[in-house]
Amino acid sequence: MILSKDINTVYFVGIGGIGMSALARLFNHQGLRVAGYDRTATNITRQLVEEGIHVHYDDLGSEVSTLISEPEQTLVVYTPAVPSDHEELKWLKQNKYLIVKRASVLGLLCSQFQCMAVSGTHGKTTVSTMAATIMNNRPEKCGAILGGISKNFHSNLVLPDKESNWMITEADEFDRSFLQLSPDIAVITSIDADHLDIYSNVEEIILSFNEFVGKIRPGGILLLNEKVRDKVKSEGVKTYTYSLTGPSDFKTENLKLDESTRCYSFQLQTPSGTTSEITMQYPGLLNVENAVAAGAASWLAGTGLREISLGIESYLGVKRRFDIRYIGKESVYIDDYAHHPEELKAFINSVRKLYPGRKITGIFQPHLYSRTRDLADDFATSLDLLDIAIILPVYPAREQPIEGVSSALLASKIQKADHFLMEKSEITRFLKENRTEVLLTMGAGDIELLSDEIIETIKHEEEA
Repeated sequence: MILSKDINTVYFVGIGGIGMSALARLFNHQGLRVAGYDRTATNITRQLVEEGIHVHYDDLGSEVSTLISEPEQTLVVYTPAVPSDHEELKWLKQNKYLIVKRASVLGLLCSQFQCMAVSGTHGKTTVSTMAATIMNNRPEKCGAILGGISKNFHSNLVLPDKESNWMITEADEFDRSFLQLSPDIAVITSIDADHLDIYSNVEEIILSFNEFVGKIRPGGILLLNEKVRDKVKSEGVKTYTYSLTGPSDFKTENLKLDESTRCYSFQLQTPSGTTSEITMQYPGLLNVENAVAAGAASWLAGTGLREISLGIESYLGVKRRFDIRYIGKESVYIDDYAHHPEELKAFINSVRKLYPGRKITGIFQPHLYSRTRDLADDFATSLDLLDIAIILPVYPAREQPIEGVSSALLASKIQKADHFLMEKSEITRFLKENRTEVLLTMGAGDIELLSDEIIETIKHEEEA
């Protein structure tokens, strides 16, 4: 228990978010009364209800009082994704409830443990989930607050053993949330321009990551992707680097692609020696680099080489991260959370290496008007790596429309790929009329809701 003994209820405004739902599960497991609001029903909110958590989808305003205790007995947790004029939030503020950001609660939770915090504009979900899988091969199993649903743990929450003092978490740069953490081991996977609705420019993002480095506890360790080494000031902090194959403290040796499974095998070189051959069950060259990062962070936390090898080999992935949803006689369908140009580029290039010579069709749902505006040229460059690009309307999330910013802006900048603007309702008809060899869905909005229908359509067309 990390809260005052007077608190018996935790109420989440935005409970369906991946990070919020993990905390809701944690408090529910601890025996507190947990409830929350979200805008729409999703697989996550339905699972929370099955676990005994009350979730509603209408802004109740003052009626929220029926779901919570008195102010001195209730903690309200909110996410910055919820607008400030939300009626429930306004009523809760007016009635003197204790209201805190999710990041503050996460920081308080992690302060009770030795903390491994994985940051970066891309890759943090995969690296943190891989590290949790590895460190659960130790006799004392770690805890983890994850940014995706692990296929190994079937959850975004991993409860630690009583004997374990390690907690792994993502360190999110959005809204500078990661500055609430004080990790023992900090990982930085990447630093690119993103969240320019929060940061004025990439220099501000770099400055924020350097502030995060300053939060490392005395005697702590920094693990950097070699690619960001020149962006981070790490004086006074013990620092290690990792890479796929380049000069660094941790890297692969004897990297090979198995032509039958389309997965990679390699040995991991560490400062204490090299592992035996590791054969991954999870595809994608970008995920080999993620495995190096996860193995390195786990080694720095005292995990042995054998446990690292077993963890990487047993890793099954995260839902919506290079998620191979269907392999048929003629077609492959892969879903991914990629919503930034660099993520799109890495994802599409990894798919190209897996399926050389095959036509790749990508369905992309832009996420946020501001990101679409600020990175339009880069998005177009990444989408040009496809053979066919289908662009859905922008998913607004927390934003209002911006004049002149739409999916058509991206389409107008694409130079090479055949491209189409479509509504979600038009995708099934397109797939019926156009056989795909390799189909990708990409985005951080609600594009995943298309997945089951896409699979059924592809299956039906293959059997026809």
